Amino acid sequence: MKKIILLALLINLPWLVSAQIANDSLEYRIRPDSAKTGELHLSINNFNYLRNYEFFSKFQDGYTLYGTQLEPQVVYYAHPRLAITAGIHLRKDFGEEGIYKTYPLFSIKYQHKGLALINGVLEGNIHHRFIEPVFDMERRITNPVEYGTQLQITKPRLFVDAFLNWNKMIYKPSAEQEQLFAGGSADITLFKSDKAILSIPLQILAFHQGGQIDTVDAPLKTIINGAAGFKLQYSLGGTFRSVFTENYLVGYTDNSSTQLQTYDKGNGVYLNAGLKSKYGDLIFSYWNADSYLSSAGMPLYQSVSYKIGNEGYSEKNRELLIVRYAYQKTLIPNFYLDFRVEPVFDLGSNASKSFDFHHSLFLVYKQEFRLFKRK
Repeated sequence: MKKIILLALLINLPWLVSAQIANDSLEYRIRPDSAKTGELHLSINNFNYLRNYEFFSKFQDGYTLYGTQLEPQVVYYAHPRLAITAGIHLRKDFGEEGIYKTYPLFSIKYQHKGLALINGVLEGNIHHRFIEPVFDMERRITNPVEYGTQLQITKPRLFVDAFLNWNKMIYKPSAEQEQLFAGGSADITLFKSDKAILSIPLQILAFHQGGQIDTVDAPLKTIINGAAGFKLQYSLGGTFRSVFTENYLVGYTDNSSTQLQTYDKGNGVYLNAGLKSKYGDLIFSYWNADSYLSSAGMPLYQSVSYKIGNEGYSEKNRELLIVRYAYQKTLIPNFYLDFRVEPVFDLGSNASKSFDFHHSLFLVYKQEFRLFKRK
């Protein structure tokens, strides 16, 4: 009965309390700018993170990610519609000697009106705006750089992000298989007024592992995840700024040549309601899934465990309630604070009695400085 009441509240009272905490302050986009044509700029993106998992269930490990990432890039605004960038990404994990990992950053970006074409380093991970069952936001830390091609459309009533991320390149001959992600997300506004916004989000992500020049005797692997639903936000003004709801039907299918996963297809329902205020955001998320797996989603939502010592454990039905609180603030121009606490309650029949939660602290500095202007 308690579960029925909870479900009814989440569906029928969208004015109570978006699917996930907004990641706007963590995004960083460099685009052509007609006002900067002929100029050379230095771009600085400094991302500091503390993300701690106090997890004791059978599906996700408990651990801490703590460190800083720095992306200095040189940006040449070659044309009002074209920008060329080059730089480096450095990741330093606290408690470990030296730099954990570096990535070269090269990209060329064309933009005309609301359309952008990017090749090289993508505006990846959180910039794709996937929900967590499809794409884990932790990849902003662990997989910060994506390479490939991306097409984005940004208009008042439409957002589209379509991309190909070439995750693993192989050369002849190779003892590994190539890996790639391809997919896209869209948000289509159906209705917009001074107070309310109603939109339809659509998301699809495909992971493929295989190739023809490797020496691995392994079948091709193709995993597809998708989500569709609706979002509604209503502005209040004052201390309580807005209320909103964001709800999805989520799907999974294994299209591999040889089916090796525990489940070959599955689905889920992801219901969310939230309240935004000057004191932070409060969000309630309900997840109910059957045989659901994901190539890049948060392990918490999946029906098969990859937790150390518990690999392969499965629960066909997964039912979760997640309470999220987030406080996000611009401390000074270009410097952002993002604090999150997210308790997790496992409502499944095989659920452990432990109390799980994760919390995060992000500090982000992002700014451009002009180096010189072509005469």
